[in-house]
Amino acid sequence: MENKELDQVCKGSQPYTGLATREIDKAYYHSKVKLQRLDRKKELVKKPLTSVPPRYVHPDQDPPIISLDSSSPQVPIIDMQRLLSEDFMDSELQKLDQACREWGFFQLINHEVSSSLVEKLKLETEKFFKLPMEEKSKYGQLEGDVVHVEGYGNVFVGSEDTKLHWRDSLYFTISPPHLRNLHLFPNLPPSFRETMEAYSADLKNIMVEILRQIRKKLRMDETEMTILLEGKQAMGFNYYPPCPQPEHAIGLPPHSDFGGITFLLDVNDVQGLQIKKDGLWIPVKSLPNAFIINVGDTLEILTNGTYRSIEHRATVNSLKERMSIATFCNPKMNGEIAPAPSLVTPRNSSNVQKNRSCRLYQRTI
Repeated sequence: MENKELDQVCKGSQPYTGLATREIDKAYYHSKVKLQRLDRKKELVKKPLTSVPPRYVHPDQDPPIISLDSSSPQVPIIDMQRLLSEDFMDSELQKLDQACREWGFFQLINHEVSSSLVEKLKLETEKFFKLPMEEKSKYGQLEGDVVHVEGYGNVFVGSEDTKLHWRDSLYFTISPPHLRNLHLFPNLPPSFRETMEAYSADLKNIMVEILRQIRKKLRMDETEMTILLEGKQAMGFNYYPPCPQPEHAIGLPPHSDFGGITFLLDVNDVQGLQIKKDGLWIPVKSLPNAFIINVGDTLEILTNGTYRSIEHRATVNSLKERMSIATFCNPKMNGEIAPAPSLVTPRNSSNVQKNRSCRLYQRTI
């Protein structure tokens, strides 16, 4: 990968999409990326703004071609109860397989994560982002830590001229516990921390079942999902303030996710996710009590391109704040990302030129 192209990836202006045919030089990556510890957009929007500050302006954005209405095409819906039912398993698994092949996204309903736990996590999230800046800053990202990028703030800023995103975030590694950031996670309010742990444990169980079903459908060997089943789990909490000129700003630019699968939960029923399908940006309307799940780069590679990790972005609006919670199911970091041998045949040769180290390949959003 050329240095100019690496700059674009580091700054977030170019998504790291497709199969792993690119390799990031770690030393170069770290030399170019700087951490922006704390972002004061929430404080900023308390002032009466009529325009977006220049550093937040993202010109030439592709508008959504399709509006968010009842006639818009929507991502497929997968029913977890039907997926586990002997009577409906085959048909629901066929829907899941088709969703991962054609969309790379689906909404999961009837997932059996208790509504009380979900609502409690939403409440804890809202409470955190309503804290004064001086309180949130106690959980700020460590200066110069470009490896873990945990805590409150904004993730990567390539230079002083890098355009900023209209977003604040809180990011933590959840499991395995020995990878948690000890100066941050244990210091969270106990109710927030305990709710987060219970929620992430339930989502890990769902992740295991979804990957088991995928392995069965694709006739993969049992050990070929180990890199994900024994992987790392992280959570990102996102806050998108109202924006005076949403057409000029972006909450999160087009990107694909690094890991296996990602769970997205809308906190306050304000829409903002858009996915790129067939060259068009399509708004996603989240269903009540549903998780929006997408295929990540690692699962695309593991399935030898059978399943798709597609671009998506987060938009902002002028009237309402938006909050969301993303749970990332990433591969174990001492492994290698490569197509499952059972899916590589002479007729379906590997699309990856060589195996990739997970540590080298990882790109945190």
